[in-house]
Amino acid sequence: MLMHRFILTALLIVNAAVSACTAPDRSDGRAIGLEEAPLRAALLTAGPISDAGWYAGAYEGLLLLRDSLGAEVSHQQTRTPAEFDEAFLSYASSGYDLVFAHGFEYQDAAIRAGQQFPGTTFIVSGGGRYSENVIPLIFELEEGSYLAGMAAAQVSESGILGMVGGVEIPPVQGTFRAFEAGAQSINPDIRVLEAFIGNWDDVAAAKEAAIAQLRNGADVIIHNVDAASFGVFQAVREMVESGG
Repeated sequence: MLMHRFILTALLIVNAAVSACTAPDRSDGRAIGLEEAPLRAALLTAGPISDAGWYAGAYEGLLLLRDSLGAEVSHQQTRTPAEFDEAFLSYASSGYDLVFAHGFEYQDAAIRAGQQFPGTTFIVSGGGRYSENVIPLIFELEEGSYLAGMAAAQVSESGILGMVGGVEIPPVQGTFRAFEAGAQSINPDIRVLEAFIGNWDDVAAAKEAAIAQLRNGADVIIHNVDAASFGVFQAVREMVESGG
């Protein structure tokens, strides 16, 4: 559902951009359309698009822009703030119309780039800051997380839940607080263990964090670690197979 929502939102934004960039009419009655200047859209991700999750969904949206609107598209994985700035500079100075930055961590760099390149629109997934050409996409993930917490508390036999996160940023913290609140609405005495591994793709670290929570009694674990989630799954599977 989140993947489809991202794709739909991206299409709506791009359609608006296309409309804004197309002049009403020329003297010969023909609109100045995308044949002369095709839309150019780029995607920045802080993790691999092979994650079968957060980044893969964004990349699928980028390809949908290409296939449905004929846009020229590009993707780049960036891991550090310096790389964020460099990628924004590269795409904007090359004349890209839209740059999607898929993660809260991009918002400061997007604001800086937006001031330097007013002709490019920067869209930050999970961001919270606006400017004339910087737009955040805000997902209401807390609602589903609250319900997940309620469900977890109802099925837990130990009264201990676990949460494994990637980077400790507000969107992830918000989902964890909502999960905890939902669980406590069912069982005020429930314990919730929390761990952050500091990145989105360290499978071994996620597995270690999940094992620690399982050993401390957690019998339900929620994660927000993207590609590293495979480590959480491995930890749970091994615990079950060992009879733990």
